[in-house]
Amino acid sequence: MENSRIVVFRFFAEPTDVNFGGKVHGGAVMKWLDQTAFACASSWSGTYCVTVFVGGIHFVRPIYIGNIVQITAKLIYTGTSSMHIALEVKSKSPKEHEYVVNTHCTMVFVAVDDKGNKVKVPKWTPMTEEDKEAEKLAVQMKGLFAKFEDNTKKLMTP
Repeated sequence: MENSRIVVFRFFAEPTDVNFGGKVHGGAVMKWLDQTAFACASSWSGTYCVTVFVGGIHFVRPIYIGNIVQITAKLIYTGTSSMHIALEVKSKSPKEHEYVVNTHCTMVFVAVDDKGNKVKVPKWTPMTEEDKEAEKLAVQMKGLFAKFEDNTKKLMTP
């Protein structure tokens, strides 16, 4: 089961991904993130999953058309039906040897059945210090997300 907590996608950035500035469109990157995280969440849970939260997306540097893009999704926390997944996007020119970080974020998915009801996911237990720290941060973020959502509702209420 441990192998299913990490998913890596690799592909070329194509001309159809371009924005008006000649670089890959942020929306294309967000789509790739969602697809990679979905593969990770569904692989871990063994069921269909839906995105419920995208947090802390940080676009560090642009991706250029023709670059090789690598997206890594790593499960860092499981709740009863939810899975927190850390993602990192890297890219490089086909002529280069080293990837550079372009984007990173955390996404939360929930496992659901055919009727859209939440279902339990297998518990993930961190073993390394790095994994324990990532899980701790995910729990802290979960609390911050809840506060942020409450404040947003209050601000948006007329």
